[in-house]
Amino acid sequence: MNQPDNGASAPSFWRRPASMALATVALITGFFLLREHWGHVLGYWPYLLLLACPLMHLMHGHGHGGHGGHRQSPERTDNNRE
Repeated sequence: MNQPDNGASAPSFWRRPASMALATVALITGFFLLREHWGHVLGYWPYLLLLACPLMHLMHGHGHGGHGGHRQSPERTDNNRE
């Protein structure tokens, strides 16, 4: 039988108590791991920054409009958006 939906829906994953507890444990574990291994992390820091550059270009590089072929009509540009 179908029960009527009176607006009450299940809470999202991050609103559930078990999920909040799991996230808290993960943050505490990450803090202590980083604290104990900070010397190792600092050794790899320049390489991580260099790795972040191409990843950011791949993930966010499509919005700058420099690839041609995707031209806007002259009457509508981003500056006169309503």
